[in-house]
Amino acid sequence: MAKVQDYREFLKKVLITEEELQARIAELGEEISRDYEGQDLLLICILRGGVVFMTDLMKHITVPHAIDFMAISSYGAGARQSTGRVRLTMDLQTSITGKNVLLVEDIIDSGYTISEVLKLLEMRRPKSLKVCTLLDKAGRREVEVPIHYRGFVIPNEFVFGYGLDMDEYYRNLQFIAVPDLEKYRPPEEDESPEEPLSPPTEAE
Repeated sequence: MAKVQDYREFLKKVLITEEELQARIAELGEEISRDYEGQDLLLICILRGGVVFMTDLMKHITVPHAIDFMAISSYGAGARQSTGRVRLTMDLQTSITGKNVLLVEDIIDSGYTISEVLKLLEMRRPKSLKVCTLLDKAGRREVEVPIHYRGFVIPNEFVFGYGLDMDEYYRNLQFIAVPDLEKYRPPEEDESPEEPLSPPTEAE
């Protein structure tokens, strides 16, 4: 089992509090509900970081809507920023042809990932295609992408919490934080020997 460091040991600062997050997400939900009143809506969440955000956002969207998921790889193990190389690792289960699609992301930084995803989805001929991101790291942008609903513009710092991970951990935190990377220790696998399995007993 991996030995995982307590986040408080490397927490540099809380960038966005739980209260600030929930207040802004409620506002986004109200805005989306107004814009799609009387229309169909499909929310597409990009795994895994967007799950927490979309779950809370859905609670504030009053128009009927369906959901689906897709997974994209653009970082690689241990990376702290996108490589720009995008790979689809899990596709949608739903056809989006002729539907109003809202792509829900946790964070947009360089823009490469979301740009490639939008190209892929546009080929499937949705009725409309818009982007909702919780965090916009505008200072990191290398590819311009349309953002129709934006939670917060944040500085060019690595962040974690509320769906965003550090080596796949800490997604459960209810706030967005900045780590002190000099104090952070990546998870280590426990090297203690496993208990040997008992030999199977003969059936009576």
